[in-house]
Amino acid sequence: MSKARGNLVEGAVTFVIGLGLWLFTGDVEVPVVTLTKVGVVMMCVGGVLVAAGLWQGARRGT
Repeated sequence: MSKARGNLVEGAVTFVIGLGLWLFTGDVEVPVVTLTKVGVVMMCVGGVLVAAGLWQGARRGT
């Protein structure tokens, strides 16, 4: 698996997990962090990984 495809897959999985946390953990109480905020951070990280994978794929294709 190329690095670009790996970043795309990893970013998509991270984004989906973050989306699940954001949508479904609004009423769960954890002492240290808020799971909805963790979900938002994971969605941002996943989006950056997807963008990096797309960038690497585009650079490799030219």
